[in-house]
Amino acid sequence: MPKIEVYSTAVCPYCVSAKNLLKSKGLEWSEVRIDTDPAQRELMLARSGGRRTVPQIFINDQHVGGFDDLVAADRSGKLAELLGSAA
Repeated sequence: MPKIEVYSTAVCPYCVSAKNLLKSKGLEWSEVRIDTDPAQRELMLARSGGRRTVPQIFINDQHVGGFDDLVAADRSGKLAELLGSAA
């Protein structure tokens, strides 16, 4: 199973949409809340190249980006490649 991390906040409709897309594919992820842990926010900024918006999604430690990036990766087939299967 791939390692999927979703950096998010409590009130974030794009985070919900990203998690719904992952759920629709039968995937599991760990959620990292940056609104309750400032250290995680700093880590997200470092890992994402300074991107401040949520969600920020990582698959097997590779930065995918935000919700729009996740959808684009899904449509192009890149998401399946990152997951190592025909997701």
